[in-house]
Amino acid sequence: MPKEEDEELAMEINYLKKELEISLQKSNFLENENQELRQELGRLKSQIQSLKAHNNERKSILWKKFHSSMDVAVAGADSRPPSPAAAAGEKRETTKSQKQSSWGDVKENQRMMVAPALAPPPPPPLPTKLLGGSKAVRRVPEVLELYRTLTKRDAQKENKATHGGVPTVAFTKNMIGEIENRSAYLSAIKSEVETHGEFVNWLIKEVEAAAPRDISEVERFVKWVDVKLGSLVDERAVLKHFPRWPEAKADALREAAFSYRDLKRLENEVCMFRDNAKEEVNVVLKRAQALQDRVEQSVSNLEKTREFNSKKYQRFQIPSQWMFDSALPAQMKLSSLRLGKECMLRITREIRSIETPQAENLFLQGVRFAYRVHQFAGGFDSEATVVFEELKKAGLSSQRK
Repeated sequence: MPKEEDEELAMEINYLKKELEISLQKSNFLENENQELRQELGRLKSQIQSLKAHNNERKSILWKKFHSSMDVAVAGADSRPPSPAAAAGEKRETTKSQKQSSWGDVKENQRMMVAPALAPPPPPPLPTKLLGGSKAVRRVPEVLELYRTLTKRDAQKENKATHGGVPTVAFTKNMIGEIENRSAYLSAIKSEVETHGEFVNWLIKEVEAAAPRDISEVERFVKWVDVKLGSLVDERAVLKHFPRWPEAKADALREAAFSYRDLKRLENEVCMFRDNAKEEVNVVLKRAQALQDRVEQSVSNLEKTREFNSKKYQRFQIPSQWMFDSALPAQMKLSSLRLGKECMLRITREIRSIETPQAENLFLQGVRFAYRVHQFAGGFDSEATVVFEELKKAGLSSQRK
C-alpha cells in the first residue's frame, strides 16, 4: 500500500510539474505578445502624432494663404481692373517664367555648382587612448555574460521614462468649413484653375517623367515641386480639377523624401550626442535611452514597411536602396554605438570618482544599456569594447569594497 501511494504521489507531482511548465510557457508567450503589442501601439501613436503635426502645418499654411488672397482681393477691388489684353499678356509672362526653370535645368545648374554644401561639424572625438584599432563591429560575449550575471542577481526592472506627446495646434472642423465655404476662397480656386492650367499641365509632365537616380535627388525634386506649387492658394483644391495629375506618384515621392530626411536628422542627432558634465548621470542616461528608443522604433518601422514601400517606389521609379539593411539602417545602428560609449564612459567616471551606495545600481544600468546597444548594433567596435572593459573593471572593483 505505501508503495502504491508513493507511486500515485509521484505521478501527481509529475503531472503538476508538467502543468506548471505549460503555465510558464503560456505566461512567457503572453508576456512576449504583450510586449509586441506595446511596441506596435507606440509605433501607431508616433505615426498619429506625426500625421497630426503635418496636417496642422498644412492647415496653418492654408489659413495664411487664404488671408493673403483676401488682402489681394481687397486691394484689387480698390484699383482699376486691367484690360483683357493686359491680363492675357501677364498670364503668358507668368507661365513663361515658370517654365523657364524646368527640373532638367535645375539638375544641370546643380551639377555646375562647384562649392559643395557645408556639412554639419563632426561630433567631438573620444579620448585618444580609446582610439585606434579596427572599426569593424563584432560580437562581444563578455557583454552578454555580465548582463546575465547582474540581471540574475538583481531582478529589478528598469523603469522606462514615458514621454508626453507634443501638444498639437487646435484647429476645429468649423474653422475649416468656414474657410472652404467663403465665396472669395472658392472664386480664387476657380480663377487659378483657369489661369494656371498650362502651368499645371507642364508640371504634370515633369512629375510623370521624373526618374531620380538616388534618394538625395528625390529630396531635391520634391522641394522643387513644392516651391512650384507654393504659388497656388490651395494645392489640393486646384490639382483635383486636373484628372491627369499623378497624385499617387507625387505622394510616394514626398513620402520617400520625408522618411529619409527624418531618419537622417535622427542619425545626425545621435552623432551629435555628447555627455554634459554639468548634468547628473541619471539625466544623461535618460537622454541617451530616449534617443535610443527613437532610433530603434524608427528602424523597426522602416523594416516593417520596407517590402511594401519598396515595391511601390519601384513602380514609380523611385530609388529604394537606402531602405535596406546594408544602407541607412546599418548607419543608424552603428551611430547608436556613440550613445553606448558616452554613457559607459560617464558611468565609469562616476563609479571611480565617488563612493556611493548607488554605485551598484548605476553599474547595473550601464551594463543594461550597453547590452541593449550591443544587441541593436550587432556588436561593438574596438572603441566600444575598450570602454566596456573599463566599465566592467570599475563596477566589479566597487562591488568588492
